[in-house]
Amino acid sequence: MRATRQYSLPAALALAALLASNTAQAEITIAVAGPITGSSAVFGAQMRDGAVQAVADLNAHGGVLGQHVTLQIADDACDPKQAVAVANGLAGDGVVFVAGHFCSGSSIPASKVYTENGIVEISPASAADRYTDEGSWNTFRTCGRDTVQGRFTGQALAREFAGKSLAILHDNTAFGRNVAERTKQFMNAAGLQEVLFTAYTPEESDYTALISRLKEARIDVVYLGGFHSAAGLMVRQAREQGYGAQFLGPSTMQTKELWRIGGPAIEGFRHTFYPDPRGVPDAAEVLKSFAAAKIDPEGFTLYTYAAVQVWAQAAEKAGTAAGPRVAAALKAGGPWPTVLGKMAFDAKGDPFDVAYVWYSWHDGAYRPM
Repeated sequence: MRATRQYSLPAALALAALLASNTAQAEITIAVAGPITGSSAVFGAQMRDGAVQAVADLNAHGGVLGQHVTLQIADDACDPKQAVAVANGLAGDGVVFVAGHFCSGSSIPASKVYTENGIVEISPASAADRYTDEGSWNTFRTCGRDTVQGRFTGQALAREFAGKSLAILHDNTAFGRNVAERTKQFMNAAGLQEVLFTAYTPEESDYTALISRLKEARIDVVYLGGFHSAAGLMVRQAREQGYGAQFLGPSTMQTKELWRIGGPAIEGFRHTFYPDPRGVPDAAEVLKSFAAAKIDPEGFTLYTYAAVQVWAQAAEKAGTAAGPRVAAALKAGGPWPTVLGKMAFDAKGDPFDVAYVWYSWHDGAYRPM
């Protein structure tokens, strides 16, 4: 499957102008790949907006290695098979770097294609440990990994909800199950045992049976290892049934779409994410560009922007866009200045010093606690 290009209107106009003004230049082609369609499309939009703005800013300052940067936007719909098809299409198009994918279940198989074709992959969102544990020279991420998120969440749950009846649910995806398992691991080690650990189907329209099971087990606290679309529906249906348990979730809840799905039922919902990068001083000028385009860079927008930033800096340091040399520069160099702050990578391609905090929902918005 070939990559498809889709842009938000303000960014599209800016990018079109840049393309028109640089047609005589040599070009380097990169891509952003994620769920432009499907239930996680809101995150694909965040990634697209981050990559489009990053490329526009690069080209406004002379591109990379004196060459204009061309961006392809590829839709994998968070489907592993489609992700592999996308990866093969991008390789055939001569792409040298991919900011993506979003779902770990897409990043993991796609990374094998990128490895074979000398392409660097930097995911802004794939947190599953397997992505870099089983990755090769070319796999990186600007986000944290599930072990780190699970440690923070599990220890916090054990500390805050000692003596409570708690359930851990997951959607059986590479991300959802792994973050649930890591949360369980660290929560148990800290002294709290769950009453229930079970899977749910993410595309269900009716969670009545599951909610009834939680009520019958007298569960006080429910941790959802999955994505916002199912979580919003589940919490809404729970409140409609008079079930008042505390619901919590991971970083995939960092979108206002959660409230649009769940409505006022989401009041008090809590999730983990990174400290808000919009408060990082190095992001100030970039935030002005997003504001001018009328884009709120929430969620993984700036994490995608940072992925493009570190790739560009490493290519400049390596003196080439060739994947293996850029990857070597990424690991040997740094810390790289980004919109997220200074960033450096370990031998696996994971960033150092990733932190998590709790966010709480109130009146349609989430805020750090």
